[in-house]
Amino acid sequence: MTTSKRTAAIIVAAGRGLRAGTGGPKQYRTIGGKTVLARAMEPFCTHPDVFAVQPVRNPDDADIFDRAVEHLNYQVPVNGGATRQASVRAGLEALAGQAPDIVLIHDAARAFVTDKVISRAIEAALITGAAIPVVPVTDTVKVVDGAGAITATPDRATLRIAQTPQAFRFDTILEAHRRAAREGRDDFTDDAAIAEWAGLTVATFEGDVANMKLTTPEDFAREEARLGAMLGDIRTGTGYDVHALTEGDHLMLCGVRVPFTKGFLAHSDGDVGLHAIVDAILGALADGDIGSHFPPSDPKWKGAASDQFLKHAVGLVHQRGGRIANLEVTMICEAPKIGPLREAMRAKIAEITGLPQSRVAVKATTSERLGFTGRQEGIAATAAATIRLPWDADGSL
Repeated sequence: MTTSKRTAAIIVAAGRGLRAGTGGPKQYRTIGGKTVLARAMEPFCTHPDVFAVQPVRNPDDADIFDRAVEHLNYQVPVNGGATRQASVRAGLEALAGQAPDIVLIHDAARAFVTDKVISRAIEAALITGAAIPVVPVTDTVKVVDGAGAITATPDRATLRIAQTPQAFRFDTILEAHRRAAREGRDDFTDDAAIAEWAGLTVATFEGDVANMKLTTPEDFAREEARLGAMLGDIRTGTGYDVHALTEGDHLMLCGVRVPFTKGFLAHSDGDVGLHAIVDAILGALADGDIGSHFPPSDPKWKGAASDQFLKHAVGLVHQRGGRIANLEVTMICEAPKIGPLREAMRAKIAEITGLPQSRVAVKATTSERLGFTGRQEGIAATAAATIRLPWDADGSL
């Protein structure tokens, strides 16, 4: 296969997506535990033949954009325009100084693009200079007039549904966009149409029926159900942690700083709640325990904030194509009182993990003044985590 080390990608994410229903722009909605935008961008950010990913966003979405893709590597985003066409041109101009050979232009609403489609796009553009992914039309198509009466039935054998990423030699599509802007043309619905108007021959290559554009609430419901059905390997793990109390003025409990008359005697910040949750997730993954991932003998974890341990565990779930269904932690202590802190703790765990707060439970109990927790010599926590993985996540099923 012919490849190029000078392939860049533009992710068009400046639209508002109002047809998808409530919940803000559709590219920032969550599906299968990840935002649509993150799903759309990640295959380009990790593809070995793509050297730069240039997002185009709405200027009003800067904060939610950053949160949605904070784990990915990409170029500094540029602001989009009033139309998709203007947004694509903004992305092209942002890349002009880097002079890529090939550019892939992808809609952020297509969350299920694969590495194989990206590779085919690069190959096709290198051969033809302009190419788009397509899938066959399987339904009979009718042409109707303004009154809804059928006027023609085209031969579906000649029809194709266009997808993205659409692939072009960079200099030719940039010039086509610049020419369209000079001549006041802003009515093109995709980049292939601009290329055709500019006199380019646009080839096609094999797309993917799963690479659909998420547009309506029904699209989201259908794909959520499809993703859920793929995650049939449901696992539960449990965790336990305890730390002694010593002199201090605060405790870290479930990510919340709690003023107290004592502190934890611990190598890290001693957050028994988060530590127990981490162990529960690792147990569900059958991937050791917190000590094997973050050895207390390693000085770099001295005083470390425990939220990074939890983010690591969540990342391991995502790396295996799974998601967390539910987290539950029970604090065992006489003091401080957990009840008044419960909602803040749930909110913090949800923030760290990216879960809805409705999937996080924080409970508390005492040991009836028995044992080390009853004597207020230490605090313990137990946790349970339910995760969902693809059946073949570990390659054995």
